Amino acid sequence: MSNSSSISHFLLLPLADTRQLQLLHFCLFLGISLAALLANGLIISTVACGHHLHTPMFFFLLNLALTDLGCICTTVPKTMHNSLWDTRNISYSGCAAQIFFFLFFISAEYFLLTIMCYNRYVSICKPLHYGTLLGSRACAHMTAAAWASGFLYSLLHTANTFSLPLCHGNALGQFFCEIPQILKISCSKSYIRKFGASAFTISLALGCFVFMVFSYVQIFRAVLRIPSEQGQHKAFSTCLPHLAVVSLFISTAAFAYLKPPSMSSPSLDLALSVLYSVVPPALNPLIYSLRNQELKASGWTLMTGCFQEH
Repeated sequence: MSNSSSISHFLLLPLADTRQLQLLHFCLFLGISLAALLANGLIISTVACGHHLHTPMFFFLLNLALTDLGCICTTVPKTMHNSLWDTRNISYSGCAAQIFFFLFFISAEYFLLTIMCYNRYVSICKPLHYGTLLGSRACAHMTAAAWASGFLYSLLHTANTFSLPLCHGNALGQFFCEIPQILKISCSKSYIRKFGASAFTISLALGCFVFMVFSYVQIFRAVLRIPSEQGQHKAFSTCLPHLAVVSLFISTAAFAYLKPPSMSSPSLDLALSVLYSVVPPALNPLIYSLRNQELKASGWTLMTGCFQEH
């Protein structure tokens, strides 16, 4: 029996048992992370440099790209390091930092997706009030609230988790540190604290989800009242990228955490964790850029301008 004061490191779940598969996973994660860094970096640069893109939608998209970069940079580098050097170790402080930053970026992303849904709702259902409800100051305040809420949420859960005594070893059944895995090796009998943290998370996530569902019901009702088919298509095309990103984000995370215990297995848990922690940050830029001609044109102009300078 040991407690958390005697644990100096944790053992993460290896992605593969053989050396060849470990190197293959390293190359795969390297490719995914480089693609995510390049795509999200291009969106950030394009929006920051394109003055005609300084609108609420692109401002929120820039912040979403920042959270995607944060998610990738929090989990993937350590996984790549462990695969390359054939190790499983992560320090106690490194594990706490990984949980804090992953929760920070993932929760901030969820709040930003909720705000982006509100942006779509106002632009389609209340277009005459768009400038009033979503002025530059309002957008800055909402974005700051999303980042601040993510920080407080992450700080609360990280402090609560690592204040629990740990006495069931130091092996985690995941390729990165996450709260459910820490709770599995906890010997605390304080079920009220564990239940309270879970209830708070579910209530917050459910509240944002209900708001998004309600907003999209109103959006679709408003779009279907547009007389021209071209107008309907244009309205739907501005909503589909956001709807696709939200669906990918929520479905993978919900299935990973809410699946029945009978379906749980190390390989399935590993695959699901990759789906909700690595795939969305890599796919989000692709989803948005494919449907947004203005963003594609500005990104292409920025890239060709950089090449011509060199």
